Formats: sequence, C-alpha cells, structure tokens
Amino acid sequence: MKIGYPCINLSIGCTTNSTFRLKNYSERNLIEKVNNNLDCLQKILEFNLKHNLLFFRMSSDIVPFASHPINKFNWQKYFKNRFEEIGNFIKKYDFRISMHPDQFVLLNSPDKKIVQNSIKELIYHCEVLDLMGLDKTAKVQIHVGGVYYDKKESIKRFVRNYQQLPAMVKSRLVIENDERLYSIIECLSIYQETGIPIVFDYFHHSCLNKGETYLEGINMALKTWQKKDGLMITDYSTQKKGARTGTHTEHIDLKDFENYIQSTLYLDFDIMLEIKDKEKSALKALKILKKWRR
Repeated sequence: MKIGYPCINLSIGCTTNSTFRLKNYSERNLIEKVNNNLDCLQKILEFNLKHNLLFFRMSSDIVPFASHPINKFNWQKYFKNRFEEIGNFIKKYDFRISMHPDQFVLLNSPDKKIVQNSIKELIYHCEVLDLMGLDKTAKVQIHVGGVYYDKKESIKRFVRNYQQLPAMVKSRLVIENDERLYSIIECLSIYQETGIPIVFDYFHHSCLNKGETYLEGINMALKTWQKKDGLMITDYSTQKKGARTGTHTEHIDLKDFENYIQSTLYLDFDIMLEIKDKEKSALKALKILKKWRR
C-alpha cells in the first residue's frame, strides 16, 4: 500500500503547473515553462522519496496547451530525454503515478467537439506517461461526466465514445464515482460494458450512494481491477465543515482516517489523499498507515 497527494507540494516552494496565457503562446515560453515544471517535478519526487510518500498525482499542466491547436511544437521529441530521466527515477524507487485531467474532459458530452477535445487531452496525458516509460499501472483518472437530462443515455454515450478511444488511452483510463451524479453502482454499469477499472472515492461515496456502505462500495470497485492495472486506487478525503456538500477538507481527520485503515486491513490498495494541505496531511496519514500496516 502506497499513500500520496496530488500535484502540488506546499513545502518546497516549487510548482509543476507553471503556465501562461494563450495570447502569450510561443515556443520559447513553452520550453521555459516545461523545463521549470519538470525541474519541480523532480524536486517533489525527491521530497516524496525522502518521506516515503510513494504515490503521486502529476499535474496536467506539465506541458501547457499540449492538446491545443496552437501548439505545433514537437515537445515529445524535444523533452524526450528529460521525461525518460524522471521515468527512470520513478521506476527505480517504485513510485505509483497517476494523472487526473480537468473537469472539461467529458467523454459523455453530447457535443462532438467537446468529446474530440477530451480525447486529445487524454492522449496528451498518456503520452506523458508513455514518454516516462511507465507501465499500465500509471493511470489517467476521470469522472464519468454530466447527465445532460438523461442519465441512461449519457452512460450509453460514455460507453460508445470509450470504445472509440486509442488503445494507448484505454489501457490507462480509470473512472471514479463522484459526489453528485454517478455513484459506484452507476460506475459499475459502465465497467460491465467496458472493463474500465473504478477508482473508489471514499468521500464522494459518503455524498452519493445507493445505500451500500463504503466497505461494500470499495469491494465492488476492487473487482474491476486486474493484475495489469496494479493495486486498486482509492481517493480519500472528508467534508469541510461549514462548506457546501462535496467540499474537500483543509486538514486530515485523523480519527476518521484511522477508522478507514482499521476497517480495510483485509484489503490492499493505494491511497490518494485529496486534502487541501497536500503533503502535510499525507505525512500524518503515513504515521497511521505504519501503525496498522506493519
């Protein structure tokens, strides 16, 4: 079991999501930002290795405007060696890596242009992981999408569009249950048509379910993962007090997390902490993990 956090490290003063406005696009700006992002990614991974945080979700902004029509630059070739170097570091120290495109990636949109752009964005994410030489346990995670007034038809549309994806994307793509629209049960209906693994989101399940407990939910998701996919990925967070339902907490609820770990000792999975203070909560969670997972 590995534990980690997404995209940003608050301790080292370095970010992997440096970008610029579209109107300022140039190859010079692109090269500068990608170099900065890769330098910071290496520093974050070194920090994580030192602290035994061996699961990390990389930023989608490593290559700004990678899937945008304005970008004609062959960044894949230009940064090939840099990606390989970081990938070798990841493999040497047995990190688990994932990526999570922004909410505008909607495979089940009724708008064909949005679907086309979503596919381009997914291809970019998979290219990054392929350039690093990472195996298929490095996943690209998305939400199912919108309802568009007809949930059954939206699920069918997701399945149809999924079938049109390139093999490089299909082999890495996973879906998660969300807090408002698609429960674990509805994700399972998609799995039954596609075989796509399901990331179990503990917090989202607490917001939206069909009456099944989180232990029932996590066991449902577990059955969708095959050996080639690696350990099941789970997302963990809790509700921020006083905020709208579905808002992630600022700091880890240590009592709740310890209960989560205790109640799932019979299972093995990797945990992505979607908590706003990032590595600070991850380090606290790691202590609990070591206590119960010796």
